[in-house]
Amino acid sequence: MREAENDPHDGKRKCETLWPIFKIAHQKSRYIFDLYHRRNEISKELYEFCLDQGYADRNLIAKWKKPGYERLCCLRCMQPRDHNFATTCVCRVPKQLREEKVIECVHCGCKGCASGD
Repeated sequence: MREAENDPHDGKRKCETLWPIFKIAHQKSRYIFDLYHRRNEISKELYEFCLDQGYADRNLIAKWKKPGYERLCCLRCMQPRDHNFATTCVCRVPKQLREEKVIECVHCGCKGCASGD
């Protein structure tokens, strides 16, 4: 994480400098989520400790438990106030329904978190 924070951001857009940090935070949260909910390898006490200490994002994990949000990349992608026309992010559109084949989310750099392919 520290390496991502200190990485030089010459020539990058302002939003692109935060993408590696979002990616690492997502990976940590997904790892803890998988350990507890899918593989049952950690106890509830350890899981709650990780959430309380900020090792994983409690709100993002809560969304992953709901149908349709299993692959959500970040919470900003589903908030209508952060996007044009009060909709969700373009990365939330399934790949087969997109006109553009290659997209990147402006907020987190996700290339598509709505479909499984």
